[in-house]
Amino acid sequence: MNEATRITVDPGQCGGRPCIRGLRIRVSDVLALLASGADRDEILADFPLLEDADITAALEYAARLSDHPVLRVA
Repeated sequence: MNEATRITVDPGQCGGRPCIRGLRIRVSDVLALLASGADRDEILADFPLLEDADITAALEYAARLSDHPVLRVA
């Protein structure tokens, strides 16, 4: 299972925000925990339904979304 299958978007769940495997755990929640210094083991302990690969998928998803061209006006 890769990022494309682990990250789901359902308009009727969490306001249509990207979630992990259809769970009500948003990608942004996982990223916020990582940014605040939580490590993978802490996150997995706090969210027993998450798998290590879900955290990796959240990071890959964020990396893909942040990779955009910068256009300069001449």
